[in-house]
Amino acid sequence: QVQLVESGGGLVQAGGSLRLSCAASGSIFSINNMGWYRQAPGNQRELVAAITSNKSTVYADSVKGRFTISRDNAKNTMYLQMNSLKPEDTAVYYCNASIQSMIVGPTMRYWGKGTLVTVSS
Repeated sequence: QVQLVESGGGLVQAGGSLRLSCAASGSIFSINNMGWYRQAPGNQRELVAAITSNKSTVYADSVKGRFTISRDNAKNTMYLQMNSLKPEDTAVYYCNASIQSMIVGPTMRYWGKGTLVTVSS
């Protein structure tokens, strides 16, 4: 069984910063791509940033230059440093990871339950 647990969300004023964490635990052989998604009320879930196992990154245009995704492979943990936050960044942020649980076995995608980020104007 694999679990992804997000933390670090909260209420912050516009222009402020938050750092989200996503910790993977359970039966893990390897973690491939990881990513942060967000969903605002009434909107579809969208990709914010993603990172590969060798730490190549991609970002949504709306967060480029403000957000930084990173990961610590030894700790099975991913981070999202969010700076210069805007009210439109308000959403539930979800962690996603492609994880192989056994040496011989499929890679499956897992989701965390999300952490709420609220940016006040």
